[in-house]
Amino acid sequence: MSRIRIGIVGYGNIGKGAERAVLAAPDMELRAIFTRRDPVSVNTVSSAPILAIDAAEGMKGEIDVMLLCGGSAKDLPEQGPRFAAMFNIVDSFDTHAKIPEYLAVVDAAAINTTAIISSGWDPGLFSLLRLVYSSILPDGESYTFWGPGVSQGHSNAILRIEGVRNAIQYTIPRDTAIAAARSGARPKLETRDKHVRECFVVTHPGADRAQIEQKIKGMPNYFKDYDTVVNFIGHDEFIENHSAMPHGGFVIHSGRTGENGHVAELSLKLDSNPEFTGSIMTAYARAAFRMSGDGLYGAKTVFDVPPIYLSPDDRLTLIKELL
Repeated sequence: MSRIRIGIVGYGNIGKGAERAVLAAPDMELRAIFTRRDPVSVNTVSSAPILAIDAAEGMKGEIDVMLLCGGSAKDLPEQGPRFAAMFNIVDSFDTHAKIPEYLAVVDAAAINTTAIISSGWDPGLFSLLRLVYSSILPDGESYTFWGPGVSQGHSNAILRIEGVRNAIQYTIPRDTAIAAARSGARPKLETRDKHVRECFVVTHPGADRAQIEQKIKGMPNYFKDYDTVVNFIGHDEFIENHSAMPHGGFVIHSGRTGENGHVAELSLKLDSNPEFTGSIMTAYARAAFRMSGDGLYGAKTVFDVPPIYLSPDDRLTLIKELL
């Protein structure tokens, strides 16, 4: 059986994670990696060709699914519709408030292609759990906690600020809020009640640190609604102490049926946020390929994808081994 031909757009942390996931997939082959950098300067773990991003159009018909691994703040709003017009795509767009708007833009471009957006772990897997839990226990409340760990989207948003050389952002859930959610008391928790965001930032020489801190703390959809701590550090300290990218989180749903209370919970503990995200995207690439073959075109989310389309195994094997 022929393998699914994959392309990767963007070779940052998620792109590298996706590359490893594709290489491990039994039914896929990596055809090319596309970058905005000089292709000669990019070192990869695979033997796939490294091409300039503008070369992608010339490979229509040679790639079945394109994994878009850029950032949600600047890259995907432009790349999503651009590539959905030419290829089946999967991305991990994670600006929750803008997903409906982004979905509409990508859908307008994906006339003869299948485009699965926001396929990370939140949005993505956690979204599915929120849907399932709230459907089973409609008389209830869902709580989502992220961390402790590195948020790639928030780190990338800081990197877009003028004067920033390097940055990382840690999302830290408040223990008191987690305990309240697990108690079954269904507390009303505001955004600021649940998390603290801590940033470690390296600036270019002469950068206005006060202005950078102000821009971070006032950034809508990222930091404005949170208690945010900004630490300015040197490059050497950054490399020594902030090079790993762990993450994790919880979805907790507390609800009632009649006189009885129930608490359902899913948790993740990730050594590598980008590698886990890249693995999710790769599974959804398989689904995008199959849905496209069924003529299910347009922009889709994880809510629209049959779970059976994610696995390389056939239906009867899945039923026998997992059901």
